[in-house]
Amino acid sequence: MLNINLYLIEYAINSLLRQKAKTLFIFFVFTFLVFLISSVFFISNSIKHELKSTTEKLPSLTIQQLKGGKITYIDKAIADDIVAIAGVKNALPRVWGYYFFQNAGANFTVMGIDGFEAQYTQSLSKVVKNSGNITKLEESSMLIGEGVKEILSQNYYKNFFNFILSDGSMKKVDIAGVFKSDIELQSNDMVLVSKELAHEILDIEDYLSTDIVVEISNPEEVDTVVQKIQNLYPSLRIVSKEDFLVSYENIFDYKSGVFLALFIISLFTFFIIIYDKVSGLTSAEKKEIGILKALGWGVDDILKEKFYESFVVSFLSYLAGVLFAFIFVYFLNAPVLRDIFEGYSQLKTTFTLPFVFDFQTLMLVFFITIPVYVAATIIPSWKVATLDADEVIR
Repeated sequence: MLNINLYLIEYAINSLLRQKAKTLFIFFVFTFLVFLISSVFFISNSIKHELKSTTEKLPSLTIQQLKGGKITYIDKAIADDIVAIAGVKNALPRVWGYYFFQNAGANFTVMGIDGFEAQYTQSLSKVVKNSGNITKLEESSMLIGEGVKEILSQNYYKNFFNFILSDGSMKKVDIAGVFKSDIELQSNDMVLVSKELAHEILDIEDYLSTDIVVEISNPEEVDTVVQKIQNLYPSLRIVSKEDFLVSYENIFDYKSGVFLALFIISLFTFFIIIYDKVSGLTSAEKKEIGILKALGWGVDDILKEKFYESFVVSFLSYLAGVLFAFIFVYFLNAPVLRDIFEGYSQLKTTFTLPFVFDFQTLMLVFFITIPVYVAATIIPSWKVATLDADEVIR
């Protein structure tokens, strides 16, 4: 089986060409199944990578104020008490929230920034300091993510945007520039403004903030710092970076359940084809094997020819399916199929799936398709090839 016989390969290809309709049917079905399975794996890997990158760059702790079991705004002065705790590197009150743009049915994340204070992530710090962005964050200007720019452009907002405030009045804010962070999932729908403007847009009083992010010098001291903060302010809700990661994974596991159902359906369809192959050869295929035996072909020659025949079809289908999946996911951004993981809500801006090359995924798709199909072709052929030639022909 390991010795390559070019004449057998030529005969196998000619045999496939003689059965064009059947060969094309198997090729298209096989390609579609590989495409579907590969696409879902590619989407899954990309979103996992993006979520992992997001959580890795989050602050050590995020502190929120609870009132009546609900999250509410927190007093900025609490940050001064927290930063005095041993082990705390920095405590930064954040002013941020969601602004619903009704015309597009999308939510923008409005983030208040003070260009002269430390930012809570390195990516955000790069954005603020890049190309003089600090000076652009004036009272009536903003920096926007690429997803926000696309939506505003579609609604004829090129140079400015009118925010509707809580009292019904409008606040005109100039678009000072467009930024792109290294974490697109986090920054694509973001609007950066000065903290004063964020207070006005989100209707948050000056002495309050949305939450407080805390950086801890030694990761081993996180639990100790959390306990000290809870002793000072029992009503606070403290969320660690690990808590966010677990939350993301739980959401993704739920989405993966939908993926699993789709995956099982695809495999079920594939194995229906396999079952049809294993259940037996057609009379024409049996007669062909009998004639080959009568001409002097051995059992090993017949099995090699069937191996080449099945491998050519399955391998070409595999390559075509993976290639189409690659184009579909990373060039077309996986329309429709990515909604399995993201959901169908319109209250979000889109982002481009980052390219993630996972050799294990390609090998997994390879081994759950090609060897199974090849075996399903060889086994019934072997059963017929071991019989006498005259018996097979009759």
